[in-house]
Amino acid sequence: MSGMSDPFSFNAGAVESSYVGNLGEAFRRFGEQDDEVLLVSPDLGAGPVTGAFVQQFPDRFIDAGIAECNAMSMAAGLSTYGYKVFVLQMGAFGALKCAEQIRTDIAFAQVPVRILSAWSGLAMGFFGTTHHALEDIAITRSIPGLTVLAPADDNAASAMLEASEQVYGPVFIRLTDANVNPVYSEPPKVTVGRFGTVREGRDGTIIGTGLGAQLAAGAADLLAEEGLAIRVLDAYSLKPLDEAAIVAAARETGTLLTVEEHLVTGGLGSAVGEVLARNALATRFGIHGLPDETLTVGMPDELYAHYGLTIEATAARMRALVCDPR
Repeated sequence: MSGMSDPFSFNAGAVESSYVGNLGEAFRRFGEQDDEVLLVSPDLGAGPVTGAFVQQFPDRFIDAGIAECNAMSMAAGLSTYGYKVFVLQMGAFGALKCAEQIRTDIAFAQVPVRILSAWSGLAMGFFGTTHHALEDIAITRSIPGLTVLAPADDNAASAMLEASEQVYGPVFIRLTDANVNPVYSEPPKVTVGRFGTVREGRDGTIIGTGLGAQLAAGAADLLAEEGLAIRVLDAYSLKPLDEAAIVAAARETGTLLTVEEHLVTGGLGSAVGEVLARNALATRFGIHGLPDETLTVGMPDELYAHYGLTIEATAARMRALVCDPR
C-alpha cells in the first residue's frame, strides 16, 4: 500500500458525489411527474442521488434499513401492485450480495424495478476491499431478462432515467462516481441497445463505459495531438450490447481497446471479445481495466493512478496497440 493515504484518516466530508446535481434533480422531477414512483433503499435515501426526492416525497420512500437483499425483494413485491419502484443500492452490495434477489425475484418475474447502483468501481475504496464494486458488470450481464446501463457522467445518468422507460422489464443502472473528464455538457439522447459516438476516427477505437468513457475521450484528445484519429464509443448500454457498432469499429478502424472501472474478467472487455469471436473478426484488441486480484485500499484518485485508470495511461495503452501491436 506504499504511496496510499491512511484509509482511516480520510475526511468523509471531502468525498463529494458527482451526482449531487443533475441526476438528483432529474429523479426528483421524475417523482413529481408520476405519483406512482416509489423509492426503496437500505439506509441510503438521504444521500446525494435521491435526497431531493426523499425530502419532497417522504411518504413515497421506504427505508429498508441495512438489509440490501430485503430491499430488493420488497421492491419486487411493490412493483406487482403497479408502482414504479426504484432501488438505490451501494455498488459493492447491490449486485454481489443481492444477485439471487435480482435474478429470482426481479429478473425472472420481469417486474419493472429500476436499480440505481451508486458508488460503483473504486468510489468507496477508502472503506477497504469489501467496498470495491468490481464484479457487478460480470454478474448483472449474465442474468437473463435484465437490462444493464452504465452512464459516463452526471448528465448521462439523468438521461438514463428517461431511457429506462423504454424497457418493459427490470433495469440495472451502474453509476460511476468519477468526475475525471465529463463527456457530456447536457443530457445526451440515449437509446437502449446502442452506444454513443463521442469522437469520430479511423485509426482505432476506444470503447469505454462509465469512467472508462471519460478516460477514452481524454485519451483520444491526447492522441489527436500526435496525429491519430481515434473513434470513441460510449458503451452506456452493456446489455443489450451494440453489436453493430463493435463490428463496424473492428472492420473500419482495425484496433479496439475497451476501458472500464471493473475487473478485466467478465466486464465490458469480455463482452466485446465475445462479439469479435461470434463474428470471426481478427483485429488488434486490448482490455484496459483492473487486474484480476484483490485490490488495495485508498482514495479513488490514488487508486486510479495506482492501477492506470488515467487519461495518460489509457492513451499509452492505445498508442501501443495502434503503433506497436505485437
